[in-house]
Amino acid sequence: MISFTPLKTLQNVEFRNLLTGRFFIVLAFRMLATLLGWWVYQLTKDPFSIGLIGLSEVIPAVSCALYAGHVIDMNEKKRLLLICNYAYIFLIALLLIPAFLNVQMHFTGHQITYYIYGVIFFTGIARAFIGPIIPSMIPKIVKKENLPNAVTLNQATFLISSVCGHAIGGLLIGYFGVQWTLVVILSLIFIASLFFWHLNKQYSEYKKENVDVVESMREGISYIFKTKEILGALCLDMFAVLFGGAVAMIPVFATDILNSGAEGFGLLNAASDIGSMCIITLLSIVPLRKNQGKILLAVVTGFGICIIGFGLSKLYWLSFMFLILSGMLDGISVVIRGTIVQLKTPDHIRGRVLSVNSIFIMSSNEMGQFESGVMAKALGVVRSVVFGGCMTVLIALIVGSTNSKLRKMQY
Repeated sequence: MISFTPLKTLQNVEFRNLLTGRFFIVLAFRMLATLLGWWVYQLTKDPFSIGLIGLSEVIPAVSCALYAGHVIDMNEKKRLLLICNYAYIFLIALLLIPAFLNVQMHFTGHQITYYIYGVIFFTGIARAFIGPIIPSMIPKIVKKENLPNAVTLNQATFLISSVCGHAIGGLLIGYFGVQWTLVVILSLIFIASLFFWHLNKQYSEYKKENVDVVESMREGISYIFKTKEILGALCLDMFAVLFGGAVAMIPVFATDILNSGAEGFGLLNAASDIGSMCIITLLSIVPLRKNQGKILLAVVTGFGICIIGFGLSKLYWLSFMFLILSGMLDGISVVIRGTIVQLKTPDHIRGRVLSVNSIFIMSSNEMGQFESGVMAKALGVVRSVVFGGCMTVLIALIVGSTNSKLRKMQY
């Protein structure tokens, strides 16, 4: 019998430490994403430059993801998590150089932008590892009957920190500037590491000398393609966010269309996460009991329609509401997808499956950011967002009509 009792799951001290550490590190990452989008656009005034941020991160992240999954399954996970955590601290600290020394060293806007791309390239390598580690640790920390609830709480934590990160990032940029916002981000990542130190070690079930690296990576890919429910859910996530990623263009909408300034930009950037947080909180109390596959297809279609509405809106409050609603629909999708992946994946292959999952996620988010920049350059910002929303609706219809196992999926 699957349990949906949030308080029972949170009584697990180790699970609380994992969630708290994740809260602080995601809070920092969302603040950083908000800061970089704003910073780069102010330096260049070119929407395409925002898209290149995502491309700079996704190339190394996707390139390393399969190997990262192998490393996660073959090694002790707590140690890897801490290594990635401190690697991020070092890399983000490098951004302090142009932030604080720009006046003395007379960097041009384009020089700073290229430097940012270089730093983000290396954070992409760290992200390939840190992305799958935390979800791969959850099934060893909580009991199987509490796993769906743990996935929901994990996503709720992610979204709460995302909302706070986007909003606080915008406010800090507006009041204290890029420099001190970076200092806050570094402090938050360090605080996250303090909670990760309290986790128990999770050793691999494999002996390294008996495992072929290439065959190990192939096993993870093969499992996903054989499990149609997982494959369909991941394809929906990748293509829907790839084409429906209006968030990447929010700095342009806030600056040139809605005229909302840095504070309004921060709230607008957090709007979809606010909607997701509200619905995931509700789902942790009143879970979806049946027809999860059909619901997944319906909410992805609705998400695309909201993106179309956002692209056409010229009013700040209406744009904000479209993003809130898109976040609510995406929140339902996130919970269903996450639960499907965790329930359908055996422990011994979890790191590799979640690494392939991270490829889909990174491809959708970062490549979506790049796609948004390219399409904005080609079609204009408004038309590119409307086009993306239309493509999202089309993808949902195609997946729904071709993947009967996902359509009939229930848990």
